[in-house]
Formats: sequence, structure tokens, C-alpha cells
Amino acid sequence: MRVDIISIFPEYFAPLDVSLIGKARRKGLLDIRVHQLRDWTHDVHRTVDDTPYGGGPGMVMKPEPWSEAIDTVIGSAETPPRLIVPTPSGRPFTQEVALEYAKEPWLLFAPARYEGIDARVMAEYGARLRLDEVSIGDYVLAGGEAAVLVMVEAVGRLLPGVLGNAESVADDSFAPGAMASLLEGPVYTKPPVWRGHEVPPILLSGNHAAIARWRRDEALRRTAARRPELVAGLARKGLDKRDLEVLDDASFRFMPEDMAD
Repeated sequence: MRVDIISIFPEYFAPLDVSLIGKARRKGLLDIRVHQLRDWTHDVHRTVDDTPYGGGPGMVMKPEPWSEAIDTVIGSAETPPRLIVPTPSGRPFTQEVALEYAKEPWLLFAPARYEGIDARVMAEYGARLRLDEVSIGDYVLAGGEAAVLVMVEAVGRLLPGVLGNAESVADDSFAPGAMASLLEGPVYTKPPVWRGHEVPPILLSGNHAAIARWRRDEALRRTAARRPELVAGLARKGLDKRDLEVLDDASFRFMPEDMAD
């Protein structure tokens, strides 16, 4: 996969040289190219922002540098990249979206600063490319670079060969399959007793079916406590008798609309 990032702070992306993503780059699984937006300015101050029309606080990123940068990065490619613009007003970035992006051969990220990018850039490239405005959460950051780091890591680890154990992806919180929409439960390693805390005996039993059931029970309990809306989204018809017993023990109650067939 090729990933291009255009930013006024290219140095922000140094973490992409370490850990799993850094290894994926060195192995040639991930081709990440970071570009300085100011290289496409033409004044002595290398200006990328200006005051907003209509007044108001803050500054808005100018369309000219962005358009020149995006056009240059895309070049004459027959199959252009998918353009991703991080913004608090975008659609939520989820594991499902990460899986969707992991199937793409080329992603181009455009992280903004200040009050955002002139909306005409989205209008222009939304008509020419597949453009997504995406939010990593209901909060505001100083800029979109941190969001890009989150998304690149979430997507990059899904690429074939990046994880040492490919099965790890299937066990992720929010991963598709039997545990879909559930948070991952607690995990343990050696020693079996640490500071008086014991590993649950079931995990030492060697009974794989019982261990799988225990893990699902713990995932249900954790999700009911921390993200009850995810359990509601499963709907009663997607849960077995044991699931319902665990949720009842966790004092989780379905609303009438969750019970609909």
C-alpha cells in the first residue's frame, strides 16, 4: 500500500518509522511519503492560511497550496488515491472503516490546521476523487496530524504480513465475526500469581471450548459496562441463552426497540 501525507508539520510523522509500521515500511509492505505543504506556496512567508470570509476567530487554510500539492502528488495516475481529510465534523472512523481502507492500494491524507481547509477544496476534489472527511472522535485537536497517525496505524496493521500473528486481527475489539461489536476482554500472561492476583483458573485448564466461552462472557460484561450501546446494537436475536444470562447478571437491560425481530 502507498500512503501520502501532506502537512505543514512533516516531522510529526516520525513515529511511523518505529514499531510495526516502521517494520512494514522497511519490509516494503507500506510505502509512506510525507510532503511539506509549504513547498507549494509562492510568497516569502510561505503562507498557507488567511482570515475567514464572514469574520470569526481563527484562520482558514488557503485552497491554492492544497490544490497544487494534491495535484502534484496525484500526478497523471490512472487510478488516483482515496483522499482522506481528518475533521471533527466527519463520519466516525471505526474498525470497519479501517478494514475498508486496508483494501485500498493508495491513500492520501490531508490533515488540516487552524479552522480547517477552505471548503472549496473538498468540493473540487470530492467531484474528482473518492474523498472522505473522517473523525476519530468527538473532540477537537490542534490539527489533523494525530488523527492521521491513528488511522495509518489502524489500517497498516491490517495489511497482510504486518502482524507477526495474523490471527490477532480476528480477536481485535470491533473485529468482524463471532465477537463483532464487543470490546476485547481481559488478557493475562506469566506468572500465574502476581502480587496476590491470580490468573483465572479457566485459562490454565487447557479446555479450549470453555476458555472461548469465558472470553466471550468477559467481553460481554466489559462491553455492557463500558459501551452498552454496542451490546444494544447486537440485538437480542444475535445472542444465545448464555449471552443473555451473562448480560442479565451484568444488569444489562434491552430496550423494547432492541427486541424487535
